[in-house]
Amino acid sequence: MKAWIMMLLALSLPLAASAEESKENDATKVSYVTLSPAFVGNYALDGGPKLHVYKADIALRVTGAESEKAVKRNEPLIRNQLVALFSQQTADTMNNVDAKEKLRQEALKQTQQVMSDEEGKPIVEDLLFNNLIIQ
Repeated sequence: MKAWIMMLLALSLPLAASAEESKENDATKVSYVTLSPAFVGNYALDGGPKLHVYKADIALRVTGAESEKAVKRNEPLIRNQLVALFSQQTADTMNNVDAKEKLRQEALKQTQQVMSDEEGKPIVEDLLFNNLIIQ
């Protein structure tokens, strides 16, 4: 009987270690949360005859399953902030490569601010434009 119990314990230890390792991997696993649907809207509303339109596919880089859940929980607020940011842009800030990078950085900053306000920490590590179409 003792040998049987010892054998069960010996077999269960690797399983317990594997489960613990899995939890650690989940906490350090980098993932990308795609904000969908894509952002589509107007910008540079200066009253002129030309309509300016953008389409942006955005992904947020986070680490850990809990961070991913927090971003998804706050996605409506993040989307609202980003739509407001995009609508404030001018033709110059949307057509210049350097300006697009500044826009990406500002979008990241505002996303991190939303997460700090709602969750107590910035959580989002980076913001990526998977696709940015300007017309």
